[in-house]
Amino acid sequence: MKDRQPSNVPPCWSRYTPSAEMPWDVRRVVHLHRRATFAATWREVRRDLEEGPQASIDRLLAAKGGMHGEPDRFAQTADALADSAMGSGDPGRLKAWWVYRMLNSPDPLTERLTLLWHNHFATSNLKINDLAIMRRQNEIFRRHARGRFGTLLRAVVRDPAMLIWLDASVNRKGHPNENLARELMELFTLGISQYTEKDVKEAARSLTGWTMEQGAFREDPSQHDDGAKTILAQTGQWNAEDLVQLLLDHPATAQRLAWRICDLLMGEGTVRSAAVAALAEGLRARNLDIGWAVETVLRSQAFFAPANLGSRVLEPVAYVVGAARALELAKPAPSSMVLADWCGRLGQDLFYPPNVGGWPGGRSWISPHTMIGRANFAAALLETGLVRQARPVDVLALPKCYGRGEDVGAVLAFYSELLLGSVLDPTVQEQLLGSADSRKSATPQTLRRIVARLLASAEAQLG
Repeated sequence: MKDRQPSNVPPCWSRYTPSAEMPWDVRRVVHLHRRATFAATWREVRRDLEEGPQASIDRLLAAKGGMHGEPDRFAQTADALADSAMGSGDPGRLKAWWVYRMLNSPDPLTERLTLLWHNHFATSNLKINDLAIMRRQNEIFRRHARGRFGTLLRAVVRDPAMLIWLDASVNRKGHPNENLARELMELFTLGISQYTEKDVKEAARSLTGWTMEQGAFREDPSQHDDGAKTILAQTGQWNAEDLVQLLLDHPATAQRLAWRICDLLMGEGTVRSAAVAALAEGLRARNLDIGWAVETVLRSQAFFAPANLGSRVLEPVAYVVGAARALELAKPAPSSMVLADWCGRLGQDLFYPPNVGGWPGGRSWISPHTMIGRANFAAALLETGLVRQARPVDVLALPKCYGRGEDVGAVLAFYSELLLGSVLDPTVQEQLLGSADSRKSATPQTLRRIVARLLASAEAQLG
């Protein structure tokens, strides 16, 4: 694929070029996949290390990121899992469908962004109580994940899941309901403090007439308030589409989107406000093209800078799916339903965000309770493979496959590179290896425990 760079990139997002200070090494390959996808297999790490950063990023952007899973049967299996969820009415099966996609999709970047939009437009099946509607919304996020934000926003605000979630069906002329208008401004576009209460009330009037009929969006002109409204200091006989356009045109929307993308791809405290503003300016100039912004960040010096490595707490979904994916647990594959259940137990229950603001993320994912939970997941993963007919994972299989050593130290070094991108500090290695007897022993049980400790370590929680 031809090497390329987004046009007119702001200087603070200048292109990454490998150097002695910032080499293209295992650490940065693993970083790319842990941040932009759901981790890499060792075969993918070696391939990307050999081919270089631009070819590796090109591959992700072209939806050819994976060498894992079952690409020949992926679409067929995914559809079968979704249909099974619809037929059974079991939310767990719908969660399993999505986890299967994350684990096996040839386009893991889009699945990562689909998760981002699920959090941005947080909608819970607890209120919707309709798996078909939740699946439809999820497909909207996926279909428009890297397109222009206006297209995504228009699809979401007309989608039955959002209309039910924010009570749009009771928003009618003379009795405007402010729920959709408020969240449309506060969470989906402008952000807090960028509008007034009067703006919310006027926006709610603009949205009157949007309702549902037989599970589908319908516009009822008889229930629309067609009077003059003043929103964001602009006056007109605004309808719902006019409102959406006013919000898309406002500079605060581009700023919020730039923040959202940096929140996903950049670590805590690693990007300055000027860089976010520059990304926002680029988004405005390109009609809020999310794909441009994602590519700009992924190709940048800032993304691969030392400060951005290992500086973002992995959310439960990325932690759980990433561990299963990196370990190449394919024969038999782990149960995607069990993996989804673990995501929920660790605090990120797919299709059930806690409120309209979504999951708070960041350091909120880590507490004594959640660290115990992550350690329990790591132990269960290594001891059972998380399949119905549980059996321990052969942790020597991968090092053998790739020609690495089989003693305790070599196994720990291999998995440290695979999961973290680097060999651990000697002090941390000593802690993971445990007693002198365990360091000498290379029994399967000992090796599994060491890899489980590695997965549960503080370093493994950071992407």
